[in-house]
Amino acid sequence: MNIYITRHGQTDLNKAHLMQGRTDAPLNERGKQQAAEAAEQLKGIRFDAVYASPLQRAVDTAHIMTGFPKDQIITDERIIEVDFGRYEKRKYTALGLRMWSFWLLPTIFSEPDTVESIAHMKKRAHSFLNDLSKNDYQNVLISCHGGIMRVLCGILDHRKNELMWNPKPKNCEIRKFTLL
Repeated sequence: MNIYITRHGQTDLNKAHLMQGRTDAPLNERGKQQAAEAAEQLKGIRFDAVYASPLQRAVDTAHIMTGFPKDQIITDERIIEVDFGRYEKRKYTALGLRMWSFWLLPTIFSEPDTVESIAHMKKRAHSFLNDLSKNDYQNVLISCHGGIMRVLCGILDHRKNELMWNPKPKNCEIRKFTLL
């Protein structure tokens, strides 16, 4: 199974450099354009299934990139973005040392109170990928978010710590993996 994972297109919160976990912000015009440009990279690939986080920016990105009707995109809570708790909608530069350190080096620094743990992210990513592997798909697109994408990619790339934290995924960047 070929798995294509992408991060959603830009939103106004991304543009303003604000933490955007579970806030359901829509794609802005640049985000729609990024998704359309990424669709060009996927031309000629027939997707058996398209999965997305339930947040609208991920569903809209999947729709634009694949042409799948929105009602045929499978939404799954397990690939929703990290719960940033009290840091939601805060400027990247105003997170404070504890959150900034955690988000930069999550294998060294633990999450601050109210923020979802890496262990929980790994648990839901494993659950999602285990269920996905039970299907007989040839090509699948997963449209999600920067945080959970780092975990999904780390697991699929067989990283020791199950994280592909750096480089940070760009909006509408596509990473491809093969699940045997």
